[in-house]
Amino acid sequence: MTRRKKLIFAIAAAAIAVIVTTTGLLIVDIYLHGRYERSAGYNVWGYRGPRVGRKLPGELRIAMLGGSTAYGYGVNWDEAIPAQLEREVTTAGKRISVVNLGYNNEGAYSLRFTIEDYLWLDYDLAILYEGYNDVNYTAPDANRQVFRRDSPVFRLTGYLPIFPIIFHEKAGSLLSGGTAGAAYDASQKTVFRPGLAARGAAGILNTLSDVSVAIGHQTTVAVSPEHMDAPVREASGCEAPWTLYCESMAAAIEFARARGIAVLVVGQPELGISLSGHARHLHQQQQLAAMIARRFASDSRVQYVSMRDVVDTGDPARSFDQMHLTAYGNRLVAERLAVVVREFEPRLTK
Repeated sequence: MTRRKKLIFAIAAAAIAVIVTTTGLLIVDIYLHGRYERSAGYNVWGYRGPRVGRKLPGELRIAMLGGSTAYGYGVNWDEAIPAQLEREVTTAGKRISVVNLGYNNEGAYSLRFTIEDYLWLDYDLAILYEGYNDVNYTAPDANRQVFRRDSPVFRLTGYLPIFPIIFHEKAGSLLSGGTAGAAYDASQKTVFRPGLAARGAAGILNTLSDVSVAIGHQTTVAVSPEHMDAPVREASGCEAPWTLYCESMAAAIEFARARGIAVLVVGQPELGISLSGHARHLHQQQQLAAMIARRFASDSRVQYVSMRDVVDTGDPARSFDQMHLTAYGNRLVAERLAVVVREFEPRLTK
């Protein structure tokens, strides 16, 4: 075999190996999407709940954005606020869909980017439901997580892999004695020492997860997560330490309004009084409401509404950790939010 033929053979073999590996991972990823979509996962397009498809004539479409409380951490997808809101506002003869674009740990900074990434859903109203995930940040620190944009595959295709997350959490569960969360929580007091078999299985899962991530990151030269360097204008008028928070909210509102999307900014229920961020959350929402009044008072399609007193987060029947709501707690918010949406609906004509 000549040197040229050897080179061609090596290139072809490498290409086949990559194609086979990628195809295999895609098949597994689609399977995992289906398996975890109802419980704690998201669909192939990166949002929680069934895929909504093309908007139908006469349909009113709403997108709800935020962190884990919008996503519905701890409950099934149909028990989260967006799904319950859809049931509340849907009436005979009127088609209304509510898409859950929330994701765990994301703060106000992510909202403008998520709005942009899902413009293809053609929604009429964006509900911004976030404050908790910014409460404990003090300048110069900030919550700049934008989960979907951190995925090169999503940035290129709109498809959001779930494979790395599921396998990483399964590995974390093996290494922490059965709970994936303990693998990330340095405050856990119990020290679990996994056996050899568990360590081996965890290693395999982490390796498979890393392979999936590595394949995705081969595309990073084509798309860079520029959102990490987005500037802060510091023109919100909000008191410290809420400059970035208010500016992030303002940026999301302005981006949506420039594209004909109405915006409803919702203040979350008051944090449990025993939580460290309780007083800060109250101050944060006061500043946010004042900023919206200053900057968007003349726009009838921008509104702030507070859910502060709708749910007692100290009640275990409504919240299991004084922040994240149970299915019943989510229903209380959805019912109150449905009233606001019905009142807001006449303003949604583009």
